[in-house]
Amino acid sequence: MIREMKKEDNARVKEIIQDSLKSLGLALPGTAYFDPQLNDLHQYYNNLKHANYWVVEMEGEVVGGIGIAPFNEHDKVCELQKLYLSPKAQGLGLSKKLMETALSFAATHYGKCYLETMHELKTACLLYEKFEFILLNEPLPGSEHSTMDAWYIKSLNASI
Repeated sequence: MIREMKKEDNARVKEIIQDSLKSLGLALPGTAYFDPQLNDLHQYYNNLKHANYWVVEMEGEVVGGIGIAPFNEHDKVCELQKLYLSPKAQGLGLSKKLMETALSFAATHYGKCYLETMHELKTACLLYEKFEFILLNEPLPGSEHSTMDAWYIKSLNASI
């Protein structure tokens, strides 16, 4: 079940994100591991216009999530953020469902969606490419995650 994040999900989502990055050897500055908003993602997304974070549950337990937040409002660009799943939730098609939820929301508010990742996260890169994200040669101006080395963008809604 996918639903909007609640305040009581904060600790679990932070744990999933940090455990995932740690398991990949990416508990590094310049990654989401050290994002200050991890302590209260619910509040962070609630304070932003046209932003949201969704979690996915299995048997009543939060096992992952995904966010959309403004990246460059002047250019109507959002950023797909913090798509992470716990190990037991991987390989079940939940990333695809989270992506569909987030991109559907994004298309109602933005013309393009941007994301940052790493080339070594091959499964994630393949997922983004299946959703027609195009690999960029460099990050968009304003990028905060300096460790990332793969940047993607997708057109959402030409009328925005």
